[in-house]
Amino acid sequence: MPETQKNNPLHGITLLMMLEQLVERYGWEQLGQRINIRCFRYDPSIKSSLTFLRKTP
Repeated sequence: MPETQKNNPLHGITLLMMLEQLVERYGWEQLGQRINIRCFRYDPSIKSSLTFLRKTP
């Protein structure tokens, strides 16, 4: 691991990996309740969520 990333716990973790783990752990319904964003509440999918999360700062 490069010296600059030594203390970065998210190094090597992609947004896709994070989202898949969240969906596996909580499911879409709980994600929609916990995080009030449309892509988790209405017709949720990995693709729509990734599109939204990548465009939103």
